[in-house]
This record gives sequence, structure tokens and C-alpha cells, in this order.
Amino acid sequence: MLEILQRPWPWYVAGTLIGLTVPYLLLVGNRSFGISSSLRHLCAACIPAGIKFFTYDWRKEAWNLFFVGGIALGALIAATFLRDPEPVRLAGPTAEYLASKGISAVGGLQPTEIFSWSNLFTLRGLIFFVIGGFLVGFGTRYAGGCTSGHAIMGLSSLQWPSLVATVMFMIGGIAMTWLILPHLLTL
Repeated sequence: MLEILQRPWPWYVAGTLIGLTVPYLLLVGNRSFGISSSLRHLCAACIPAGIKFFTYDWRKEAWNLFFVGGIALGALIAATFLRDPEPVRLAGPTAEYLASKGISAVGGLQPTEIFSWSNLFTLRGLIFFVIGGFLVGFGTRYAGGCTSGHAIMGLSSLQWPSLVATVMFMIGGIAMTWLILPHLLTL
């Protein structure tokens, strides 16, 4: 059993489990799902009243905080006990492309040439961590939710704004991957 849990699951198993989340949430009467909304609930619980955005009954959405806590706990358990013993393998063309951009440490989930403490105060680090983090946070707030909320729950409940947001997420991701990221990797 441990070997099964240590290996990546096939897309059809993981996708089915994610897909079953939607009917379950709809059956229990919840139409919202997403990771970014939990930050709002946490702020509503901790920040004193008076800020209109955080003035609502966050206790009705407390399950979402347990959900995010479960994600964090699950990640800790998986990283500690269920780590895949095989190193991450990139496709040959991907590894060659990254090497041409000066990124050779591709054995883990994150290349150390980009994601390391020593790069935090470089131009590349400023762009990836500070500006990128701001854009993710701003975009999530501006779109009224994150990719998981819009693409999983919003689309399945036929919400027009979620379709628009998901299409924009895809366009932004494609533009970033093909037009902007190649230039950022050479900094």
C-alpha cells in the first residue's frame, strides 16, 4: 500500500476524486470552493470589525479553513512519509531548453538557480517572488477567486464569470510561458 501512495496517481484517479468534490459540495448546500477564499475567512476571523470586506459571518465558511489545514497537513505527511523515491524526470527537450537558459539543477521540483534564498535579493528573485507574488494575489482578488475555485466549482455550476476567469487564466498562462518566461530565465 505504501508503494501505491508513494507513486504519482494516474490523472483519471486524481481527476475523478477532484470531480467528485463538486457534487458533494452541491449536495451539502455549498456553492463556493477555492483556496483563496480561506484567506478571506481567516482575515475575517482575526481582523477587528470595521472593514467592510471582512464583515460577514465567516463561521458559516469555517469548513474551508479545515480544508486548507488538511491540505497543509496532507502535504507535510506526503513530504515526510510518502515521498516518491524516484527523482523528478523531465522530458529531454525540456531539460535541454532549461540548460540553454542556464538552469541545470532540475532534479527536484524547483530549480535551485531560481528558487533559493540566495536569489531572493537579485533582480530575478524580485521579479519571481515579489512582483510575481503580488500579481498572483492581485489577480486572485480581482478575479474574485483562484483557479481552483473558478475552474472546478465555478465552471461545474455554470457560472459565466468563472468561464471568463478560467479562459483568462489560460491565456495569461500561455502568454507567460511562451512570451515572458523565456526572457526572465536569462536574467
